[in-house]
Amino acid sequence: MFEKRKKRFHVLEEENDGSVIIRVIVDTRTGVHYIMTAGAGGSSITPLLDSSGNAVIDTRPFS
Repeated sequence: MFEKRKKRFHVLEEENDGSVIIRVIVDTRTGVHYIMTAGAGGSSITPLLDSSGNAVIDTRPFS
């Protein structure tokens, strides 16, 4: 009756030093990777870039 929706964002990596959390996430629809940070000072998200300055894009399927 209800279709289970696939999650749009998938966490690839996470680091936590106690005050800041850093995650690398991927948009499963576009394949674009993002770096997301969160801490006491707020949070931010930005596309992850390769050494040429291009967005990192993953072409593999995510389940």
